[in-house]
Amino acid sequence: KRVAFALHRGLIFNPRAKPSELMPKLKELGATMDGFHRSFEYIQDYVSIYGLKIWQEEVSRIINYNVEQECNNFLRTKIQDWQSMYQSTHIPIPKFAPVDESITFIGRLCREILRITDPKMTCYIDQLNTWYDVKTHQEVTSSRLFSEIQTTLGTFGLNGLDRLLCFMIVKELQNFLSMFQKIILKERTVQETLKMLMSAVNPLKSIVANSSKVYLSAITKTQKIWSAYLEAIMKVGQMQILRQQIANELNSSCRFDSRHLAAALDNLNKALLADIEAHYRDPSLPYPKEDNTLLYEITAYLEAAGIHNPLNKIYITTKRLPYFPIVNFLFLIAQLPKLQYNKNLGMVCRKPADPVDWPPLVLGLLTLLKQFHSRYTEQFLALIGQFIRSTMEQCTSQKMPEMPADAVGALLFLEDYVRYTKLPRRVAEAHVPNFIFDEFRTVL
Repeated sequence: KRVAFALHRGLIFNPRAKPSELMPKLKELGATMDGFHRSFEYIQDYVSIYGLKIWQEEVSRIINYNVEQECNNFLRTKIQDWQSMYQSTHIPIPKFAPVDESITFIGRLCREILRITDPKMTCYIDQLNTWYDVKTHQEVTSSRLFSEIQTTLGTFGLNGLDRLLCFMIVKELQNFLSMFQKIILKERTVQETLKMLMSAVNPLKSIVANSSKVYLSAITKTQKIWSAYLEAIMKVGQMQILRQQIANELNSSCRFDSRHLAAALDNLNKALLADIEAHYRDPSLPYPKEDNTLLYEITAYLEAAGIHNPLNKIYITTKRLPYFPIVNFLFLIAQLPKLQYNKNLGMVCRKPADPVDWPPLVLGLLTLLKQFHSRYTEQFLALIGQFIRSTMEQCTSQKMPEMPADAVGALLFLEDYVRYTKLPRRVAEAHVPNFIFDEFRTVL
C-alpha cells in the first residue's frame, strides 16, 4: 500500500508549471523508493529472508499492473482485475481514482514527458540527445531523464513506459490512416493535383522539365492538408525518439549490471537471426514452427534489455493505399522551405512561429513508410532523387552560383534516412549520383 501510494502521489504533475516539475518529482520519489529498498536490504539479514527478492518481485508487480491498466485504454477487450497475472486476491494492489486523463501514475509520467518534449515547442539535437526550447533555447530535458526513471522505477518502469509508448504509436498511426482516407482519398481537388503531378514526374528516372513550377504548383494546391499531416508524423517521430532513448538506457544498464545476461541475449539473438536467414536461403534447414513460442518469448527479453531497434518495428497491418509514396514526397518538399541548414545544429526551423523539428519529422516518415510494402519506400526515395536531380539541373541551366536550399534539405533527408535505417549508402546513390553527394558535403 505504501509503495503504491508513494508512486501515485509522487507522480502528479501540474501541466502549467514552468519549468516542468518532472525531474524534481522523480528525484523526490527516487529518495522515497530508495528508503523502502534500503529498509528491506537492512532487515533481510536479521530475519534471514530474501528481502531484496521480495522487494523486486512486489515492485515489478505494482508497476506492471499499473502499465497493464493504462494500456487497457488502447484495447477493445480490456484485461479485468480477475484476469490480470499481476493482481492478487490475497495481496491486492491498491487502485487510486484518476486525477486527469491518465488512469495510473505511469500514464501521467508518459504524458508529462510527451508534453515537455512536444516537437512544436522544442528542438531535439540528436548528437547531444537533448531537447531545447524553440524560443528561449534553454535545455528542456536530456537522456539524463531516462537514467533518473531507471533509478526511481527500475527496469520495470522503463520497460512499462516503452510498452505504453508502443500502444500510443499504434493509435497515432491508426488515426493517421483514417485521416489519409478522409483528406486525400475523398478530396477531388487533391486527387486531380496528384494525378497531374504523377504524369509530370513519370518516368522517375527522368528529369522533370520546368521542375520548380511543377512542384510549387502541386504544393500550393495541397497546402491546407499538410498541418494535420505534419502533426501526426511528428508525434510518431517524437515517440520513436523516446523509445530509442529508453532502449539505450536499458541496454547500457543491462550491460553494466548484468553483463552475462546481455551477452547471452545478444548471442542468442544473432544465432537465431543467422538460422532464420539460412532457412530463407535453403528451406530444407530448420526454422521455428508455428506453435513454437521461442521468437515471441525472446523478443520480450530483448526489449527488456534494450537489444532492439524501435525503427524496425511493424506497429500496424496495412492495406495498399493509392498515391501513398507521392503524397509523402509532396508532404516532405512542402516542409523544406520552413527549414534551414545550420552548421552546428543541422536542419532547424526558420521561424519559431512555424515550428518543424527535423529528427521527429524524419523518424515519423521513416516509421510510417516501414508499415507498408518496401516498394512504396523505393518509389518515395526515387521521387526525392528525381526532385534533387531536377532542381540541380535547373540551377545549372540558370547559372545559379550555389546549391538551392530545398535540394540541400532533400539530400540531408536521404543521408539521415540511410543513417537511421542502417542501410548501405548505395540505396541513396541509386537515385542521386555520387558526385552530387560529394559536392553537397563540400558546400556544407
